[in-house]
Amino acid sequence: MKDRVILHCDLNNFYASVELLERPELREKPVAVCGSVEERHGIVLAKNDVAKKIGVKTAETIWQAQQKCPELVILDAHYRKYMRYSEIVRNILYRYTDIVEPFGPDESWMDVTGSVGLFGSGEEMAYQIKETIKAETGLTVSIGVSFNKVFAKLGSDYKKPDAVTVISKENFKEKIYDLSADSMIGVGRHTCEKLKHLGIHTIGDLADSDMRALRNAIGVIGERLWYYAMGLDMAPVIAQKDLPEVKSISRSTTAKSDLETEAQVWKTFIVLSEDIAKQMKESDYFAYKVTVILRDNTLIWESFTARLTSPLCLSAEIAEEALAIFRESYDWKAPLRSVGIAVSEFVRSDTPLQLNLYSKEADKRTSVLEEEVVKIRKKFGKNAIKIASTLDY
Repeated sequence: MKDRVILHCDLNNFYASVELLERPELREKPVAVCGSVEERHGIVLAKNDVAKKIGVKTAETIWQAQQKCPELVILDAHYRKYMRYSEIVRNILYRYTDIVEPFGPDESWMDVTGSVGLFGSGEEMAYQIKETIKAETGLTVSIGVSFNKVFAKLGSDYKKPDAVTVISKENFKEKIYDLSADSMIGVGRHTCEKLKHLGIHTIGDLADSDMRALRNAIGVIGERLWYYAMGLDMAPVIAQKDLPEVKSISRSTTAKSDLETEAQVWKTFIVLSEDIAKQMKESDYFAYKVTVILRDNTLIWESFTARLTSPLCLSAEIAEEALAIFRESYDWKAPLRSVGIAVSEFVRSDTPLQLNLYSKEADKRTSVLEEEVVKIRKKFGKNAIKIASTLDY
């Protein structure tokens, strides 16, 4: 099978770069674009390279940034302006392919496999795109070129700003295996700590691990990260035009008493996931994104999201992904009052997808089983058949 040619384009310091187009006199000074104190609690939304080198970080508060850098220039955010530039850049990408998948306003994946005959190799296209964006907007972009989405994104992060990095089947082990594990999409702070406890520090360590042992140790996310590290990411680039109009399906519940253990949360996730999966099947949807919404007993809300390499629709898959996100993100500073799950970034079941070569026959059996459960509940009521662990729910 012919290798895919995937690009990941990441506009450098996007918000700050747009602001500096109109304020060129500030380019050599440390600059941060910040949200308003009233609406966003005064956090740093973006910073230029000068501020980055001093230690200013995205999402920290203004006062924290100013402690590190007293001379920091604070600029207000102008979202309409950023969206206008985002659209201009995306229209440049559409000149090369209509298979463009946005990943926020400043990032996009592109599948240019079918464009090689017109514009040259993936690397040649990347340089053309980079120079066109610079000439037409004044913005710089870093572009990763690879045979899958995960490595393409690693490539865009590999060298910044204004760079092209090729990660191929021939060079990926040499290029990325010495990088820290958290360089890879899907490895957050909590997962990184768990990997360190397992003696896994680099992407190469991940690839050398036993996949089943990794899954047993940290759950489904461990298996997914192993596939990533081995270069087995099969996720397709999904063109925006192929996404259904419905944006998300969610379910949430307030517990009768505070949830204090992971087992209680898991039981709740199972129930919520069954309802979500039922609606997805009725709508003929598969989802690429799972979000967990939590409210603790001090009434503080938090939400955490993961984007998947292959879409899901089974309730068991949804619950398992939600638990993996929960384990990665929640620190149990307080018991939970309510929890919720949302799925989004839908595709329909007839959307052409590249299949995972390692998908299990058990998944097919689970799908048939869930369909039969839905039929029984429609005929005899929702409580006619339940998962044993939720009998007291």
